[in-house]
Amino acid sequence: MDTVEPTHQPNHLNQAVASNLNEIHRIVYAGFVPRFFAYIIDLIVIWSINSIITRPLLRVTNLSEAKLWIDLLSAANITQSIVFFLYFVLMTFFFRATLGKMILGLSVEPLKGEHLTKGQIIFREFVGRYISMAVLGLPYLVVIFTRKHQGIHDLFADTSVIKDRMKKLNREIESSVD
Repeated sequence: MDTVEPTHQPNHLNQAVASNLNEIHRIVYAGFVPRFFAYIIDLIVIWSINSIITRPLLRVTNLSEAKLWIDLLSAANITQSIVFFLYFVLMTFFFRATLGKMILGLSVEPLKGEHLTKGQIIFREFVGRYISMAVLGLPYLVVIFTRKHQGIHDLFADTSVIKDRMKKLNREIESSVD
């Protein structure tokens, strides 16, 4: 019986993927506009939580006017900031996406490995967002200029936001390029 030795021809698909990787990243990763609209939806959700729960609780406990030295350190600002950061941290931890991202079919993915670590989530959603907000949100514009549409908070955590319908394609591309 004759056995046929496989010939080692270059895989044209892998070469095509490697040569067009930048264009593929534009399709797979969520750009500025969908991420911006997801963020607006998230801000509406956070505003709703604060309006329905936080502000009434502060009024009931007579803390709505309480502050430490300056208005920035008021009970209202502190509790609303806690709600803001907890929303992003907990939603990303449990679902890999906030409600805004879920509605638009996006999710946060690690660039290395399969699972987001607690450290990545804390750096992305707490430290990175705090820094981005402290500079009037301008670091969010970095998403427009990076190859995998990463914001400063994504660069800190080694993550990006990917279109859910492209997850399988992205895994296959990443494994073929490696």
